[in-house]
Amino acid sequence: MTTWVPDVAARKGPRYLAIADALAEDAGRGRLRAGTRLPTHRDLAERLGVTVGTVTRAYAEATRRGLVAGEVGRGTFVRVAGPAEAAAPAPAAEPGLIDLTANRPPEGPGDNGAAVLARTLAALARRKDLARLLEYPSEGGAPEHRAAGAEWLQRCRLDVPAERVLVSSGSQHGMTVVFTALLAPGDLVLTEDLTYQGMKTLAALLSLRLQGVATDEHGLRPDALDAACRKGGARALYCLPTLQNPTASVMPEGRRREIAAVARAHGLIVVEDDVHGHLLEAPPRPLASLVPELTVYLNGTSKSLAPGLRVGFVVAPETMVTRLSGAIRSTTWMAAPLMAEIAARWIHDGTAESMVKRKRKEAAARQALAARLLGHGQTGPRTAAYHLWLPLPEPWRAEPFAAAARREGVAVTPASVFSAQPGRPRLAPPEAVRVCLGAAQDRDQLAAGLTVLARLLGGAPAPSPLPSGP
Repeated sequence: MTTWVPDVAARKGPRYLAIADALAEDAGRGRLRAGTRLPTHRDLAERLGVTVGTVTRAYAEATRRGLVAGEVGRGTFVRVAGPAEAAAPAPAAEPGLIDLTANRPPEGPGDNGAAVLARTLAALARRKDLARLLEYPSEGGAPEHRAAGAEWLQRCRLDVPAERVLVSSGSQHGMTVVFTALLAPGDLVLTEDLTYQGMKTLAALLSLRLQGVATDEHGLRPDALDAACRKGGARALYCLPTLQNPTASVMPEGRRREIAAVARAHGLIVVEDDVHGHLLEAPPRPLASLVPELTVYLNGTSKSLAPGLRVGFVVAPETMVTRLSGAIRSTTWMAAPLMAEIAARWIHDGTAESMVKRKRKEAAARQALAARLLGHGQTGPRTAAYHLWLPLPEPWRAEPFAAAARREGVAVTPASVFSAQPGRPRLAPPEAVRVCLGAAQDRDQLAAGLTVLARLLGGAPAPSPLPSGP
């Protein structure tokens, strides 16, 4: 058992978070190596002069971040960098923290979603058939809501009949439905080497195996995908070709055709997550239009309109519609008809389009602000993205940088959180962090947070303290 004692004297905020941040920093710098057994809760509490409960909360937070793992009867051990179950740092409860970890639509000048919603609800209240929104809809969603979804997806260059569109309770629910219906526990799912953390959580929930596939600046590499398929065992591919999360890359149409050809050659089910598709004025064609017989396409309103409008659209090949409809019924029975009706009205009357345009404009303004304050740190202009990928200069490492930023009052997400295959040297996560520009309440708060990050980028990590004695 190590004699590790974290240096928390100068750290701000709750003691348990200070201990967890110090653990992340020491692990990132190699002071705590994978497999190291940490002090017991009581021992560390005595060394730090805190309560046992504080250490328990600290270890629980470190476990949530994927930094450590507990083994009954043996203790708590440091894990390898980039654990599979890693999650983003928790949204901060401490006052004054600028949380840039939530990938959400920004609110800009002139946005007044509450007023728009109030007008829509007032119009609905005048309808004589309002009670039908309290009834069970047809399987897969009411026909008019499925038709609205088909209309909405045309803006993403996907032209499909309403019969192939299913209404879910948001795109995350759509993901759950797809993987529950089409795969079994133990099945292998290929993803980008850095992938949406919600997919990692879902894979753990459904006991699916994930395998990362190498990418470049254009997204998935066709040769790497083909090689992974040739090894056998892969049942599906989950990917985000447009404004990928976390890297914000956009896969060009030529690359998409290559990926579609590989999927068709191997009979690979493709699950295409296109929640950011509306943010590009002229997006490339979706994979679902290139290999429609194998692709399940996911979209929704949370990123394009409002996070609380939990309406998703799942486009399925004809052969899968019945199975996926059944999976929707067996999970939530149905998407709430009231929410689907609001989304449909906004789609039909142009409200949805105007909301997307305002969000594009605000996202572009925030990206310009980030480019000015962070300079060379970005990986190219993504004027519509709500987030950016920030590679770190030497000698910074992702976890210590994130911990240092949090001490300065700014929360960002290190690359290891998104690693599909943690601990695999071949696909080791880069030294980078994701910065969510839409999470700040306004541009002034965002500028304050980015200024802190820029100052850290221009400096160097504080030297690690010498190990404490027993």
